[in-house]
Amino acid sequence: MQAWFARLNQREQLSLLALSAVVGCYLLWLLLWSPVAAMRDRMAEQNSATAAALVRVDSLVAELLQARASAGPDGQRSNLTAVVNQSTARFGLPVNRLQPGSRGDLQVRLENARFADLVAWLHQLELVEGLLLEEVAITQAGTAGFVNATIRIGQGS
Repeated sequence: MQAWFARLNQREQLSLLALSAVVGCYLLWLLLWSPVAAMRDRMAEQNSATAAALVRVDSLVAELLQARASAGPDGQRSNLTAVVNQSTARFGLPVNRLQPGSRGDLQVRLENARFADLVAWLHQLELVEGLLLEEVAITQAGTAGFVNATIRIGQGS
């Protein structure tokens, strides 16, 4: 290869060296710079999406804290069992078991409850009554649209 290069005149050698330098720069850009720039752009988009999600979560936390604060001080709250009994009756939910826990919580077992009524009731408990849903387990019942649920409810903060 060196012999072939040496046989070329000086103008051809310079042209070939310049062309090699241009091709080398293009390959460097194609193999290194372009993928790194594309990865940087993707990461910037992911960071923006994550920042937007964080802003949404912060606003939801503020809304939740405000809803819990508006529930009133602990001394003014009704008995947890009474609140659950009244609200399940209002939503027409069949309570099979109501068991107080050792930490002041309450475990409620519902069987063959309409799913839509159950979700509305859970929404009422958490956002309107200010109670804390510590554990929720929902399984399908034998009929479409009906579920069995076990819910552990605690006093909100």
